[in-house]
Amino acid sequence: MAAELHVELVAADRSVWSGQATLVVARTTSGDIGVMPGHQPLLGVLESGPVTIRTSDGSTVIAAVHGGFISFADNKLSLLAEIAELADEIDVQRAERALERAKSDTDGAAERRADVRLRAVAAP
Repeated sequence: MAAELHVELVAADRSVWSGQATLVVARTTSGDIGVMPGHQPLLGVLESGPVTIRTSDGSTVIAAVHGGFISFADNKLSLLAEIAELADEIDVQRAERALERAKSDTDGAAERRADVRLRAVAAP
């Protein structure tokens, strides 16, 4: 079994992150899934939520992902998201304001997006 897998996190408008990892955890319509090197091939639908990537050098990359697909085959994991941003790119105050605005406007979709962004920033 290989010790790492190649990961590509791509949003509709850009490549967000690419590299080697030992574990990726994402939320699918079937629940949370962890993918490690040698995992069985899979194809799934991503739910909005944080994605955690444990890189080969021992660091952790967290991204807020809003919908899309996950695919794994031949030790290559592709996360194709409608919208994705790395946690360190997220402006926390802006996300908090967006959450409050969405709550007052009763905009459920905007509220979920802001909540995912804030969870990605707060993830360990």
